[in-house]
Amino acid sequence: MSSRQLPFLDVSAPALVQADRYPHLRYMGSKYRLLPTLASVFEEVGGKTALDPFSGSGVVSYLLKALGYAVTSRDYLNFPVTLAKAACANQGQRLSDEDVRLIVDGGNRDGRDFISRTYDGLFFTPEDLRFLDAAWSHIDRLAGSKRHLAVAALVLAAARKQPRGVFTVTGLRYDDGRAWLHTPLSEQFVACVDAWNSAVFEGEHCLAAQGDVSAAPTNADLVYLDPPYAPPRDDNDYLKRYWFLEGLSDYWQGGTAAVMKGTTTRKLPKRPTAFGSKRTIVSALVAMFEQFRDSTIVLSYGSNAVPDLEALVGMLRDVKGAAPEVVELPHRYHFGTHSRAARREAVEYVVVAR
Repeated sequence: MSSRQLPFLDVSAPALVQADRYPHLRYMGSKYRLLPTLASVFEEVGGKTALDPFSGSGVVSYLLKALGYAVTSRDYLNFPVTLAKAACANQGQRLSDEDVRLIVDGGNRDGRDFISRTYDGLFFTPEDLRFLDAAWSHIDRLAGSKRHLAVAALVLAAARKQPRGVFTVTGLRYDDGRAWLHTPLSEQFVACVDAWNSAVFEGEHCLAAQGDVSAAPTNADLVYLDPPYAPPRDDNDYLKRYWFLEGLSDYWQGGTAAVMKGTTTRKLPKRPTAFGSKRTIVSALVAMFEQFRDSTIVLSYGSNAVPDLEALVGMLRDVKGAAPEVVELPHRYHFGTHSRAARREAVEYVVVAR
């Protein structure tokens, strides 16, 4: 294992200027603050095609597109894929003022009320819930990138209005004074449409699809991996935190999703993965590294996770036949508010296995 300093791209570099236009979503493990480091690594690695099979917030896929890669973006959840379709796969389509006016002021065209009925008194005001139902009654008539942009704007607006951006608690227990928490969702939606519209740009052909990493294509020059490592405590279940955004991204599968009505928040059922357990994550990582052994692997890893860096480096050495390079940089995770949450202090690693 070797470690060295990289010549970081200047923040005024065109790719980073473009990446800064990507809307910020409060998302566990998001890499917004690490983009200069990742951009430098990607520039040095080179290549024309890239795969991001754990796309999450979508910002790294977007950065790769800004750097000139043809990106394939994937995630096992639907709402991250929708974000990638809105800003990465989309090469130039935007929502018009008339599109937005109809969604915001056009009323409820088919009388749907699934969100209002299911989440009354739990999340958002009655007016906000009615807006989400009514907005979807119009979004259902959109297709292609316009539909993805509209859903991405709904997702961003809902995430901004929910304290900490997660849906594990109800009410304003974590109200930190942000104006977004008290702004009607209809107003936020308009601002979020502007943000996503501004992020659209033309680049290399990109794709986005929902699916497990095991089914991802294996022919990319560069594979960026940011899997959900198992933390020493708690868990890495993204659906537990963002289930409302997942439901909102497809209107709870048209109102047919299996909502857990016996739970306090009426969440969606878990979708177990091999990365979700300390018992299975090591074998899952080994299989994943083998899957992409013919590509350059760029791996993000935080020191507050399981397995440790030495184990990861060993796995990659076994697959690649040579020790990977490791870039180390201090990083403070801003997810969470607990003053004693020492796990927020971490070292972030970028591991490059050629």
